[in-house]
Amino acid sequence: MERLYAPWRHDYVTAMPKKKGKRSALKKDCVFCKQIAAKKDDEYFIVRRFKHCVVMMNYYPYNAGHIMILPLEHKANLHELSKVVRAEMMEAVSLCTAVMEPALTAEGFNVGVNLGSAGGGGLPSHVHIHVLPRWRGDTNFLETIGQTKLISANIVTTFKKLKQVFAKVTL
Repeated sequence: MERLYAPWRHDYVTAMPKKKGKRSALKKDCVFCKQIAAKKDDEYFIVRRFKHCVVMMNYYPYNAGHIMILPLEHKANLHELSKVVRAEMMEAVSLCTAVMEPALTAEGFNVGVNLGSAGGGGLPSHVHIHVLPRWRGDTNFLETIGQTKLISANIVTTFKKLKQVFAKVTL
């Protein structure tokens, strides 16, 4: 059996008390807002700034070259952003894949948004889109057996390469 449907569990799951996390939803406590406001792009691995969003490296990457697109506004959900901001973020996603494919010789990408802590959002108060370059064979026995992810590139070297490439392009 591949799936077991249990609709009777829906009431139980949705009635569960909400966990009170350590992370605040307030802008003043948001690490992303602080890094964007600091204007220390090299220190915080901000690859490129646009009118409504920034592209920055993920400091805890799932894969080499893992970047995020974040709105300048502190909002938790995509529907809280204006259409203009959402459109610019999607254009940034498109630009990122077009730029990163040749720059990192990426063979594919995973693009995703984790909304809310239950949706996997590590920092759910500031929505962001993940763009992960992928290569055939970028997972191996170490991850399967040792529960350890091997990141095959230095984040500083990758940041410098991407910053140079992104400086030459516009939305």
